Amino acid sequence: MNSVRSVVVPVVFFVAAAFGIRLGLARQAAIARRRIGKPLGEDALDAERVWRRKLPGDAVRLLMVGDSLAAGLGATKPKETLGGRLARALAKQIGAPVVLRSVAVVGSESSDLAAQLETLTHEDEVDVAVIVVGGNDVTHRISAVDSARHLTEAIIRLHERGARVVVGTCPDLGALRPVPQPLRGLASRLSRRLADVQAEAAERSGAAHVSLRRTVGPLFFDEPEQMFSLDRFHPSALGYRRTADALLPAVVAALGERRRVSVR
Repeated sequence: MNSVRSVVVPVVFFVAAAFGIRLGLARQAAIARRRIGKPLGEDALDAERVWRRKLPGDAVRLLMVGDSLAAGLGATKPKETLGGRLARALAKQIGAPVVLRSVAVVGSESSDLAAQLETLTHEDEVDVAVIVVGGNDVTHRISAVDSARHLTEAIIRLHERGARVVVGTCPDLGALRPVPQPLRGLASRLSRRLADVQAEAAERSGAAHVSLRRTVGPLFFDEPEQMFSLDRFHPSALGYRRTADALLPAVVAALGERRRVSVR
């Protein structure tokens, strides 16, 4: 009898502790949602256009895919969105106009990438695509394995369209000050894990990847007032500028690789 009790008591204690932790994290998540709110709305600015159209070279077609970061929520002008920043910088780098197309949707998870790509028609040509997704997978507790599977499928579909792909891996959500501890620490660990899995998936699928945690993450930790927008969750104009700077070399390299393959 005592042996049974010695087993049951720890199990009951463990279950109670786990329930308490889960309840506490749920409360902290509610606090974070109240603090962040939706002061920016749910629609990013439309930055689709031909950027630097007066440049002499043949136009390059850039596609943005993913969540609110890819869509540019938080920017106050189209040129300040991630797509706008990348398109302008890429045009300057290659000396040719850049046609920007975005299918990114605010609030998207990796499972939504397929639906985004479905909006493209057969006439929509893509030279290089940038995928930034993952933050919502973390906050909604989607498994990293499932997220990576959806990312891989999106990369394959883009390759089938003849596009080169650059993946900006999940940023470190530990930089989100409105999220209380220990939930913020948990989000940080989960986002780092997802970023590693995304990088592995990109490599296996033949896509380039850029670690946003390593390249721009420290800036969001050290200068949150400058790097975040009004809601302290999405990047500001400066935040998008730094993120575009981090992605640009990989986009230029991917475009160069595509051109080399096309010439063969």
